[in-house]
Amino acid sequence: MDTSSVTQALILAGGQATRMRPYTDDAPKAMVPVAGAPIIGYQLLWLAEHGVKTVVISGGYKAEMISDYVGNGSRFGVTAVYAIEDEPLGRGGGLKYAAQRLPDLDAPFFVLNGDVISTFSLADLAGYHERHDAAVTVALSPYRSNWGVADLDDQDHIKGFVQSPELPYWINAGIYVFNPDVIALLPDKGDHEDSTFPRLARDGRLMGYRHSGYWRGIDTVKDVMEASKEVRSAGTTLASEFRTTDIDT
Repeated sequence: MDTSSVTQALILAGGQATRMRPYTDDAPKAMVPVAGAPIIGYQLLWLAEHGVKTVVISGGYKAEMISDYVGNGSRFGVTAVYAIEDEPLGRGGGLKYAAQRLPDLDAPFFVLNGDVISTFSLADLAGYHERHDAAVTVALSPYRSNWGVADLDDQDHIKGFVQSPELPYWINAGIYVFNPDVIALLPDKGDHEDSTFPRLARDGRLMGYRHSGYWRGIDTVKDVMEASKEVRSAGTTLASEFRTTDIDT
């Protein structure tokens, strides 16, 4: 696996995720198990595989469950640092607060939302970001419909259905590369996608990186079930040492 030139990352893991109940009744979203292992376990191993050395974990709701599972990060191959909010700051505010714990405030860093699992090349993402001299590069995934799409002929006869097809659109994958100068542009409270990103877009400093690798956003109970099937099918389930539930649950 190619090693990325970016060696530090930040995971936004403070979400409560009411739409994923009952999984999140007693746990933060990043600790929801997929094929037996928490989402954050997949993320940490993916980051380590691509050469990331230090990961700052931004936490809030039931953050102690994350620190109990991750510890100092050594078993995942990284150094884990924690930035725990005393009050909800929103994604942008939480990102700005947690970024102060990065080991090198003058170097770029990856940012991951705490509810995504992916396997595309972070080295390619970092290289793209550097070549385009972007302030922030947003990883983009093909948009896949949640419904079956009817295949019609010219007389509107239904010839069949295509289940969950990819559509000709690209969506925010919740995975980014940030340049360090963007930290000062983040809100103290609120969402950076409502404030910082529009500003960067107007200035031509926000780039999109279209990838074709595996990606799954996990926002509902259905997503948990689908992601579990996908990682089992791909043979990418985590080893027993990283699981918190039985692999078949």
